[in-house]
Amino acid sequence: MAINPEDEAREIIDSLLEKAGWHVCDLSDANIHAHRGVVIRNFPLKSGHGFADYIFYVDGKAAGVIEAKKAGTTLTGVEIQSDKYKHGLPDDLPAWRRP
Repeated sequence: MAINPEDEAREIIDSLLEKAGWHVCDLSDANIHAHRGVVIRNFPLKSGHGFADYIFYVDGKAAGVIEAKKAGTTLTGVEIQSDKYKHGLPDDLPAWRRP
């Protein structure tokens, strides 16, 4: 069975993150204190804000969010999605700094 492009991209991104020393996991098996750097895939935001492709934790606190895009995708319109992340992070999310 052929792998779809989104799953293939996720495998590549996950591999690159792991090679860079990040522990990559799903929310269901996440432990933000298990490693110094933890990345959670498909992280749920507040209602109506969707999901972040990846949220990064350093020393148990959120440090960043990444939205994966196809190579060559322009940044036009991405500001709206970034704003959703800014306002969609859970209020109780331990973070180094709030955007």
